[in-house]
Amino acid sequence: DVQLQASGGGLVQPGGSLRLSCAASGFTFSSVAMNWARQAPGKGRDWVSSISAGGGFPSYADSVKGRFTISRDNAKNTLYLQMNSLKPEDTAVYYCELVVQGHVYRGQGTQVTVSS
Repeated sequence: DVQLQASGGGLVQPGGSLRLSCAASGFTFSSVAMNWARQAPGKGRDWVSSISAGGGFPSYADSVKGRFTISRDNAKNTLYLQMNSLKPEDTAVYYCELVVQGHVYRGQGTQVTVSS
């Protein structure tokens, strides 16, 4: 079974940083692109960032471009999201996602709260 477990969230002040991790299992991690998405309170889920199977070609939502960096360690089956210059509007539950033939696998997310 596909399992995706995000971690690393927490409470941070505006301007601060967090690094999220996503431990993946149940599939060949090194062969697939991966995504980060987030869902703010009372809002729908939004795409944040994607990375190719080999770790190249990262892409970002305009709202996080220049502040967030996606990366992966295929030897450890782990996806990362480095988040810098955090803003209150970044407050959300963050999920890592695997999309296969139109089906989205999404594990338990991790809460990020940006507040002073």
